[in-house]
Amino acid sequence: MRSMIRWLVPALLAMALPMAACARPSTPVGERHGTTHTPGAAARDAAHRDVVRYTVWYPAADGSKETSITVGPPDAPLFNVGSAAADASIASGKFPTLLLSHGNGGTARVMGWFGIAMARAGYLVIAVDHPGNNGMDPMTVAGSTLIWERAEDLKAALKAVLADSTLAPHVDTARLGVAGFSAGGFAALAAAGARVDLDHFIAFCRAHPGDSTCMPQKESPGVTFEDHLKAAATPELAPFMSQAKNDHAVPGIRSVFVMAPGIIEAFDPEGLKIVQQPVSILLGKADEVAQPATNGELAARLLPHASIHELDKVGHYDFLATCTHAGRAQLGALCKHAVAQDVTHEVAIKQATAFFASTLR
Repeated sequence: MRSMIRWLVPALLAMALPMAACARPSTPVGERHGTTHTPGAAARDAAHRDVVRYTVWYPAADGSKETSITVGPPDAPLFNVGSAAADASIASGKFPTLLLSHGNGGTARVMGWFGIAMARAGYLVIAVDHPGNNGMDPMTVAGSTLIWERAEDLKAALKAVLADSTLAPHVDTARLGVAGFSAGGFAALAAAGARVDLDHFIAFCRAHPGDSTCMPQKESPGVTFEDHLKAAATPELAPFMSQAKNDHAVPGIRSVFVMAPGIIEAFDPEGLKIVQQPVSILLGKADEVAQPATNGELAARLLPHASIHELDKVGHYDFLATCTHAGRAQLGALCKHAVAQDVTHEVAIKQATAFFASTLR
């Protein structure tokens, strides 16, 4: 039976966190980086590299020394991410593991505020930079057209970590979850088994061309919906387009947490109904990028085991890392927030830790 629960913040914050409690508030966090390879990466990357970069955050050994992490020029960073200890030794034990997908034009590092917090709460977090669709490399049309390949990136990153002799002993694949923001929310649902239906998406955008999902995005303002259709018809992308309706699920995922999920109309409605894992949705009522009615609220109605929490006055980019003074001066709408980002982040972290504590026991 489908359920759509609107959580109240006081009730949420009062929930017991049995899993997170195993990590002390002072637990240091380590950070490691790696690369893996997928055929879909080469199709999306501007230089046709088949490389997928990933970042891992994890509980670190006592005494590990963290340093501050920022995004942007060192002398004028745009975002404050948090702090972690580069290549620190990992604390003993196995940790529940989360896969993490960033939004359109984002990076793993920009989602570090979330990944680091979850690592501090006792999780091992694997985040990727999606080829052709991240803020470190040139953006490509293919990068935002082959959106289901994001789930394949997560799958490949997990496989790479499980092949890493240092990290693998600490990954608990019996307690595997996935999280994502915006297009990363789409990736998280695809990784949980939701089926893509591009015909449904095309029909939706033909009927609703003014919907924010169908319009050019801020990260690539010159790319139109028609540009995506043209790219999809090219011989270079044709082999990957034929795989859109395939099953892109990452085996073993037990629960899904998504923030301001986007591109939900690109799923087959029946393909959302087959997702049996519990899904927790957090979004802002003021989101004009992934409009709730055609994204998060739609997902909550169609997913069999979904809960949704909507925040007043919160917009889409509130779920990025915290903007600095330089970021607010240079990035315009991306750093204009009616609610302090730290408040929104705290709600997200509380909701995620409570949710994963109950679903990954």
